[in-house]
Amino acid sequence: MPPVTRTEQRERTRRTLLRVGRSLFAARGYGDVGLAEIVQAAGVTKGALYHHFDGKAALFRAVLEEVQREVGDAVARAADAHEDSWTRLTAGCRAFLAAGTDPGVQRILLIDGPAVLGWAEWRAMDEAASARHLAEALAELVAEGVIVRQPVAPLAHLLSGAMNEAALWLATSAEPAGLEDVWAALARMLEALRERNAPEVRGG
Repeated sequence: MPPVTRTEQRERTRRTLLRVGRSLFAARGYGDVGLAEIVQAAGVTKGALYHHFDGKAALFRAVLEEVQREVGDAVARAADAHEDSWTRLTAGCRAFLAAGTDPGVQRILLIDGPAVLGWAEWRAMDEAASARHLAEALAELVAEGVIVRQPVAPLAHLLSGAMNEAALWLATSAEPAGLEDVWAALARMLEALRERNAPEVRGG
């Protein structure tokens, strides 16, 4: 077996820090995890951590990006399993809500993400990771005449906000309603957008 190069070792260290940081952040939350605990669990020095990340917040941001990619991939897989554009939209929306029921995703993506990074940065990351794909799906449906003609950008932001809020509600609410109840409510909202159910909105 050839010796491990410095580049490979650095990448291994980075992956270890991400894995350990994600595990700790998901289990206890950002505020209850210390930097010393992270490096001890990862078996590295603080210097090694600072070689890859500026500090705990930067490590958390990288973990959040990883979680967002995974959720985005799950949504894309669910959507791409269907040929019909409307079913792709609804399957993707449902997959997003389902992904948000994972406790680790809830803690990192929905609860600590906005609190640690600030709403503006978190929203920009969310837009880059998933909102763009939602806008593309809506634009396709408008072009096909499935959704009533209207400006896509505000609609995409409204739906993205609704889904984020629904997922956060699932993560934090003591109410007994679960994923099926939330999905039923969102599905009714989506159905109302279809051309046969709504008048044309001028300006699109």
